[in-house]
Amino acid sequence: MKREAFKMYLKPGFEKEYEKRHAAIWPELKKMLSDQGVSDYSIYWDKETNILFAFQKISGQGSSQDMGDNAIVQKWWDYMADIMEVNPDNSPVSIPLEEVFHMD
Repeated sequence: MKREAFKMYLKPGFEKEYEKRHAAIWPELKKMLSDQGVSDYSIYWDKETNILFAFQKISGQGSSQDMGDNAIVQKWWDYMADIMEVNPDNSPVSIPLEEVFHMD
């Protein structure tokens, strides 16, 4: 099992909307992520910087960040593009973070 962390950027003023949308995450997106081996997926919000810190475990071939060719993922990106910093294809600006310590 691989662990992966990355950061993304939430636009100011959209904190509650971000939480609302994730509280109602689409069942087909959640199933697709699970089917692809993504588990233990959490996103944290740093209120001072509006940076979102994400962590997930991966038992498949790739993380959620590697699934951009999937129509469900592309639809989710489009849905979230108005409240996050995004790339030209509406994928979230996402910066991988290097693990420097882990303790079981």
